[in-house]
Amino acid sequence: MSFPHTYPDPVYDGPGEVSATYRPNAAAPDLGSPPGNTVDYLATSASTSGAFGLYRWNFGPHVSGPDPHFHRTISESFYVLSGTVLIHDGTRWVETGAGDFVHVPPGGVHGFRNESGEEASMLLLFTPGAPREEYFETLFAGGTKDMTDEEKVAFYLRHDNHWL
Repeated sequence: MSFPHTYPDPVYDGPGEVSATYRPNAAAPDLGSPPGNTVDYLATSASTSGAFGLYRWNFGPHVSGPDPHFHRTISESFYVLSGTVLIHDGTRWVETGAGDFVHVPPGGVHGFRNESGEEASMLLLFTPGAPREEYFETLFAGGTKDMTDEEKVAFYLRHDNHWL
């Protein structure tokens, strides 16, 4: 069997160090909104030196989630933990459930939403890591509602969101 890819160049050459981080499942969410959505910052771009960003997205029972869009600089992957999440695969909305996985490379059209009327939860993985926290925090605070059209365009471009 042939494996065409090799390991990346080493980024550490020491004897080993104590550097792991731990976040218990019971930790309070990093971000929340009144309708019941929360986000847990499991591994930010800052904490992984830009390698990846990993977030747990918890949906409340109301309809929510972004319309189809794409990113030019990052891939986005979804792993559904519980409930039912609709994920747009570029052509249609696919109903996904616990254990389902979707990977979207840079440029791939995607979206996600909860329309089930029940709570749902999934992991979002961005590679390479991007500073998504300010993006999430602005959206959760309703920050785009008070922006001018020009400010919205600049905000979305700064966060590599390209809406269809």
